[in-house]
Amino acid sequence: MVEQPERAGISRKWLLIVAGAAGGAVAIAAMEWFSAFSEFPLASIPFATSIVLVMGSPDAPPAQPRALIGGHLVSALVGMSVLAVAGPHAWAAAMAVGLAIVAMHATRTFHPPAGINPLLIVTNALPWSFVVVPVAAGALLLAVFAWTWHNIGREKNWPNQWW
Repeated sequence: MVEQPERAGISRKWLLIVAGAAGGAVAIAAMEWFSAFSEFPLASIPFATSIVLVMGSPDAPPAQPRALIGGHLVSALVGMSVLAVAGPHAWAAAMAVGLAIVAMHATRTFHPPAGINPLLIVTNALPWSFVVVPVAAGALLLAVFAWTWHNIGREKNWPNQWW
């Protein structure tokens, strides 16, 4: 009889993993649809790794809304600032990523997948509108999707903390 609770725990764990994986697949499909519909290049939408983190490890501190939304916004703003000062150079992109790491830590918005934003912004000389769409809009939509997905039939609500 001792093994049954362990099996139940293992089964519940795998159920949550599969549910997160299904949510990740749905979110990626939505991102691909948005890319095709808006004619925005999929490679320029910086959310694939954020989706994996938020859907696959929803309890991790970097998967919480403050980190998800704030990290993407902070890192994108750092990228735009570096681009404005230094231009679209490889060394500037590298510096922007490093500065974004510092800025995310300083603002308590550390979200490792957001490190792609300054790289994309600087290397592609993206316009300021990139901060609004896809970065801000995408991060907000991902947070809403994750909240909806993770709270369907789940005993514990996501997120652990909003801000």
